[in-house]
Amino acid sequence: MAEVVRFEVSDGIGTVILDRPPMNALSRQVQELLLAAAHEATERADVRAVVVYGGPKVFAAGADVKQMATWTTTDVIDASARLQAAFMAVAQIPKPTVAAVTGYALGGGCELALACDFRVAGRSAKLGQPEITLGIIPGAGGTQRLPRLIGPAKAKDLIFTGRFVDADEALAIGLVDAVVPDEDVYSRAMQLVERYAQGPAYALRAAKQAIDRGLDVDFDTGLEIERLQFAALFGTEDRTIGMNSFVESGPGKARFVGR
Repeated sequence: MAEVVRFEVSDGIGTVILDRPPMNALSRQVQELLLAAAHEATERADVRAVVVYGGPKVFAAGADVKQMATWTTTDVIDASARLQAAFMAVAQIPKPTVAAVTGYALGGGCELALACDFRVAGRSAKLGQPEITLGIIPGAGGTQRLPRLIGPAKAKDLIFTGRFVDADEALAIGLVDAVVPDEDVYSRAMQLVERYAQGPAYALRAAKQAIDRGLDVDFDTGLEIERLQFAALFGTEDRTIGMNSFVESGPGKARFVGR
């Protein structure tokens, strides 16, 4: 039986592919394999950037509501911990990540897209956190990542109403970063991260960690995180390459090696 999550690598870019027809529902198996793919992407030196892709028709339509209807509180405690762990592993990949979204990205599917650094949406995309219509709230990061991305008022609108937004509205409110025809979603996502696949890997890692960790602390602590990351980069080969290239040939011509 084919795996419902695959991890493929080409030219420094890893692609996490969800493949659980018809809607890429986030079953326990999907969560476990997503966690494993995120760990692999983190550990492999030949992976310099990551695309998360649900295929040409749907990104991920969330959890199985029929199954959830039978859960007890202890069931939910265990299930939500697993789902949050999988999405946190994606969020903590220390490399640039982009979600390539076609069709529905709802509930957990939207939260998975939020765990990436960037989001490219197809014209067919519908994003939302409809949990309120079930009498619950998002449980895998939606109440935390969404307001950090689009602001609290817009996040409350989406979470309080449970409404879906189309690609154009998602772009207007900053939920996605680009809108393209469905058939171009994956290639556009690849183009977005190609520049990073040839970039200074440890500087990109440091920048991502400084930004993400800085958002969760006070300003002074954020500055200290930045200072320490900045100083550590002076021990990398790419820093030497970048500065020597600038001195000898001007900006933007360095050929980094990822060390």
